[in-house]
Amino acid sequence: MLPIKPFFNSLMFKLFLYVILIIGPLIFVHIVYNYYAVDVTRNQVAQSNKNMLNIYMDQIDRSLDGASKYIFQMTQNNTDLFYLQNNETVDPNDYVLAKTRLFNVITYQSYLYTAIDSIFIYSTAKKDLIITGNSTDTFLDYFKVKDKIRQLLETNANMMPKGKWNIWKVGNQNYLLQYVEVDGVYVGAWVNMDKLITPFKYIDFGENGRALLATSDLTPITNMKFLNEEKINLTVKGQKYAISGKGDRFVLMKEKSTQGDFYLIALIPEIEILEKLPYLQRISSIISIGAVLFLFLFIFTMRKVFLQPIKQIVTAMKKLRGGDLEVRLPIRRISTEFEVMNGTFNHMVSEIENLKINVYEEQLNLKRAELKHLQLQINPHFFLNSLNIIYNLATFKDYATIQEMAKCLANYFRFMFRSNSYFVNLEDEINHTENYVKIQQLRFPEAINYSIKTPQELLKCKLPPLVIQTIVENSIKHAFNLDDPIEITIDIKKVVDVNSFLDIKIQDSGEGFPEEILQSLKMDEPITTEDGERIGLWNVKCRLNLIYQGNANIHFTNEEGKGATVHIRIPIYTI
Repeated sequence: MLPIKPFFNSLMFKLFLYVILIIGPLIFVHIVYNYYAVDVTRNQVAQSNKNMLNIYMDQIDRSLDGASKYIFQMTQNNTDLFYLQNNETVDPNDYVLAKTRLFNVITYQSYLYTAIDSIFIYSTAKKDLIITGNSTDTFLDYFKVKDKIRQLLETNANMMPKGKWNIWKVGNQNYLLQYVEVDGVYVGAWVNMDKLITPFKYIDFGENGRALLATSDLTPITNMKFLNEEKINLTVKGQKYAISGKGDRFVLMKEKSTQGDFYLIALIPEIEILEKLPYLQRISSIISIGAVLFLFLFIFTMRKVFLQPIKQIVTAMKKLRGGDLEVRLPIRRISTEFEVMNGTFNHMVSEIENLKINVYEEQLNLKRAELKHLQLQINPHFFLNSLNIIYNLATFKDYATIQEMAKCLANYFRFMFRSNSYFVNLEDEINHTENYVKIQQLRFPEAINYSIKTPQELLKCKLPPLVIQTIVENSIKHAFNLDDPIEITIDIKKVVDVNSFLDIKIQDSGEGFPEEILQSLKMDEPITTEDGERIGLWNVKCRLNLIYQGNANIHFTNEEGKGATVHIRIPIYTI
């Protein structure tokens, strides 16, 4: 057991000490100066822009308030509105003159209130709209707004509160709209909201900064695409300002209008604020140079104390994963952790080497014993059937047939006694299968027919013994009946995929496998009963899995009109 070194020699203590002594003071100074400078600058910029927003919002509100007062005063003092009311005694000439005077009055006033795009008067009784043309919109937009005002006042005049500036959307454009109603006559004005932020186009908010308008619930009215791209949330709370945006961070300031349900909002990129901090930049430069120097020192120290030992361990582990059990790590007194780690690794590799050899030998012996057991399970089963056949022939005193049977049985058991090897030639397996079928034909003449097709060049290929014969025996046992002769076909060919395979197809003309047997074979469940029936098929499948380690395939199916079909594919092996 390795002696325990003092704590001061541990890797954790060394890493902690180096980081604290070198980078700790630099990080502390950088954080304090950076935070203080950014906070002061941000507050100053926010306060300055907040004051500017107040001034602009005050100007907008005063303009809107003046227009509101004019609209109200006009409804109270202008007698020409009387001619537009629902009054049948009004002379048509007086009506035309009143319209002319009203148009001249509102046209003159629209030039005085520059914040307003247009003033209008609408008579519900006459269905007549008087409107000024002092608008900065295009003619198309102007006439679109004019039609929308007429439609609004004719059908939905009560949808907006009267005497208040309301946000009104026409197409993709937003307007502020206010009107007052007196005895069926509406007097009002509208303002294009884009016009309200026109002065901000001449203010430097930075490359990505801008001013915008939002509703009273802070739903953006303008610059919606920009807000979505920058992921800016206008609902964040703050006293003087708030910070929003997931990409470039923005300083957000807002001011609510007293005349309408909207906010005036300014967005200033935080990077624009920081670029105006030369003193902070000098400090950041010094810190950056110190960080670079520290980086070189840290890399040099960590390479010797930490990286080299870890690299040695990783290299040794890769060699161990590749099967190199001779790899060992040098025991160097660099730090306590690596001394213990290297020593433990070397001890572990030695234990793995010994354990792997022992486990491999035990598994090999176990597989050999299991394979031998599966192979020998077939022999007693057929041996009992053979004795029963000879007994039946002796009963009928058919000595010629008994002689032929004895000859066939001698050949059969000669093959069985030599089948303790793992592989036999395909030629020998076919001869043994034919010998077995002849025995059954001697017992039941003209009741069993068979055919075997195999290329001459495949006869020397190797395969496990008793594979084909066991499946043929199963077909004769379960598909045979005295009424109809049974037909057994064996078709063997070579298949080339990535590798070369023996493709063996064995088929009979019986009724096929029962459904429960097919399910058991598919689920790799042993097929055994109290009298040992159907153990042969499961034996074949288990032996192929043990010998070929998953590289062989065997499938059991029923083909309509043909009976049970067994399809085997095993790698070609020759000597």
